[in-house]
Amino acid sequence: MIFLLRSLWYLLWRSWFYILVTLPIIIFFPVLLVLSSRESWYPQFFWVARNLWAPVILYGMGFVPHVRTEGQRMQRRKSYMLIANHTSMSDIMLMLRASKQPFVFVGKKELASLPVFGFFYKRVCILVDRSNAKSRKEAYDKAKARLNNGLSICIFPEGGVPDTSVFLDEFKDGAFRLAIEYQIPIVPMTFGDNKQRLPFSFFSGTPGKMRVMIHRFIETGGLTIKDKVALKQKAREVIYRQLKVFRKEKAV
Repeated sequence: MIFLLRSLWYLLWRSWFYILVTLPIIIFFPVLLVLSSRESWYPQFFWVARNLWAPVILYGMGFVPHVRTEGQRMQRRKSYMLIANHTSMSDIMLMLRASKQPFVFVGKKELASLPVFGFFYKRVCILVDRSNAKSRKEAYDKAKARLNNGLSICIFPEGGVPDTSVFLDEFKDGAFRLAIEYQIPIVPMTFGDNKQRLPFSFFSGTPGKMRVMIHRFIETGGLTIKDKVALKQKAREVIYRQLKVFRKEKAV
């Protein structure tokens, strides 16, 4: 009996998540359609996504963001490379809440097939098939174009959501190549609780706080492509250490 009630709870709770993802898009569809029709209007589209879409989903699911920073703040009209560990479908919404700086996601093309959400996802995000070299090259070129227009880029450098047994997967090169090429700071963020809050396993998860640490920026001025590996390892170590801190804090 307990198992059946628990399964019913997760079925309703997970279904509620998809309703929360979809309903605001339907309500604001005309506005989003207009704002996504021109790249120059993307900052306004981002504002709607950050302030009207993401909070509805997070708070509607019982998730409470707790964002901390190590002191630096992103400046307006300056480009950054935002990176974070990737563990959950809620990472997109939490990243939107963590950054006031307009940025464009580089994400997997499979999300474009989702009803309603996928329509705007493919209009404003940079889609990539990581198994296809041509797709990776096209995504890289599109990211460069967005940086040329003064926007920031967000990449989850693990290249996808790792297996639940993986604490933090190895990072791919793309984010670090772009950051070096454009000499823009990398903004590492650590998401401490998303894997527990909304994992990809359907009958699991729980409401609660979502801790975010925005770390000190990693500058790339003067670096060359030869520094890519060291830069990637440095960024991964920052996030890895904070994940261990979050795990200890939770255990107390």
